[in-house]
Amino acid sequence: MRYDPEAALRALSAHTGDRPFVIGQLGQSLDGRIATPTGKSKYISGRGALEHLHRLRAHVDAVVVGINTVLADDPQLTVRMVEGRSPARVIIDPKGRLPHSPRCLHDGATGRILVVRSKAHAYANGLSGKIDILPISCDGSGNLPAKDIIAALHARGLSKILIEGGAQTLARCLSAGIVDALHVMVAPVILGSGQPGFALPPIDDLDEGLHPRSEVFTFPDGDVLFCCNLREKRVSIAQDSTMQRTAKRRTLSDPVVRRLS
Repeated sequence: MRYDPEAALRALSAHTGDRPFVIGQLGQSLDGRIATPTGKSKYISGRGALEHLHRLRAHVDAVVVGINTVLADDPQLTVRMVEGRSPARVIIDPKGRLPHSPRCLHDGATGRILVVRSKAHAYANGLSGKIDILPISCDGSGNLPAKDIIAALHARGLSKILIEGGAQTLARCLSAGIVDALHVMVAPVILGSGQPGFALPPIDDLDEGLHPRSEVFTFPDGDVLFCCNLREKRVSIAQDSTMQRTAKRRTLSDPVVRRLS
């Protein structure tokens, strides 16, 4: 289907705000890479996909990135390529690595929130004039739980939340089961090596993987957008075969069918 902004953003636009709606996005190559081995990623996606990313930003209350994305790409995280307001910008920085130089700290476009460990106030106070501080308690592994971050943002009135990057941040949110929708933009390019889109815990059986119901849109420059609804599961081939066998057994066990046969 040719790209239709209204159709691609239907689920996001329809959300009422009584609970958080979390949408993840990823731009990758045909072989699932988001950057070269040296970290170069501008621009894997074409203009149509980039405009869609900006359109996503314009439809959410907050855009979330991990500290690695800020250090590698220095993104502005604002809406520029389409009409719309810019969302609040949220940076997850558990180890206190955010410098004072990122562009997002030096413009007045919209609010900024820094998610830190609860005991990182000494570091965070040095940035208190530029960014709001949101302390989160670590889990047993020393990580900031994705569910707690989303709950804290929602408590601040941020209902629609975009997980823009990077790969580790998106993977943690997917593993935590808090992502409602995932937009994957695939560009017609093969890198052959480099950073993969995201890595989830290993599985043994194909049915253990995520099988979201999806809509597919194409951009004029050849990029393809997969809009995946992670709250609706697509029936896999294996499941379909199982259901067909079950239905056949039920049919054959029907007394009327047995008499006719």
